[in-house]
Amino acid sequence: MTFRDFPRFDETNAAPAAREPLAQSKRAFGAIPAPLTRYASSPLMLGYALSGLHGFERAELPPLEREVLAMTLGRLNGCRLCLDLHRRLLIKQDAPATLIAALENGSELADRRLEALRKFVVALVEHHGDVPPSIWTDFREAGYTHEHALELVMGVGVYTMTTLANRLTETSE
Repeated sequence: MTFRDFPRFDETNAAPAAREPLAQSKRAFGAIPAPLTRYASSPLMLGYALSGLHGFERAELPPLEREVLAMTLGRLNGCRLCLDLHRRLLIKQDAPATLIAALENGSELADRRLEALRKFVVALVEHHGDVPPSIWTDFREAGYTHEHALELVMGVGVYTMTTLANRLTETSE
């Protein structure tokens, strides 16, 4: 047991409002992902996490670019579980090992477009949304739109919420 003692729930013992989302996750993944078992302490948190993640999957950004955001936030927020999960997702996408390693280390990415995205995400967090002009210019010159920028704000929001919840519930170790 961890020192914060967040309980783990499943579709049989969670609060009624959390049971169906947990059951759906179990059907989708074959098991309930560990973070969700702890998020179920708050059905509201569980619902917002699932809704936010699902929403971000519908972004105009391609899957690889969404994973760049997820890896960047996992690294910035110190979520080991997140880095492990998103590393596996990048491997499934046949992402180069050099890209994965650079994302894990916070190093510059070889791909100019992906590096503009990574730097934009870091700037969103470090500058609380007030992205410096040079980073904004690089982001736009890499072909990203205003829609992409706002979708990345949404992604930063949902991944900040889940990485912090993973750390709080000690799921990220």
